[in-house]
Amino acid sequence: MHVLFVCRLNVNRSATAERLFCKRSDLDVRSAGTNEDARVQVNARMLDWADVIFALDDIEEKNLRTMFPDHAALARIVCLDIPDVYGFNDAELVSLLEERVPAHLKVHTP
Repeated sequence: MHVLFVCRLNVNRSATAERLFCKRSDLDVRSAGTNEDARVQVNARMLDWADVIFALDDIEEKNLRTMFPDHAALARIVCLDIPDVYGFNDAELVSLLEERVPAHLKVHTP
């Protein structure tokens, strides 16, 4: 299963999520950001590749919808509602990701 995590800069939240979930052998995980100065900026090829796209908050979901209007992958976005207040690998961020992500992976598993 191809999983894409998206936040603004791809430094803290989405990078933490990628690091956390890439350990699972059943997942191929990537992360990206919506800002122009993101470490890795999200692009249409990433959206095409992803089976599920996790927007870390509603701002990122809106950014994706603005950046890629009418893209078929928009139907595969799950908003995790995790605010941009955490540093990389923050224990609370890891806990929120472990709590919110797995249920959506089961739903999207082919």
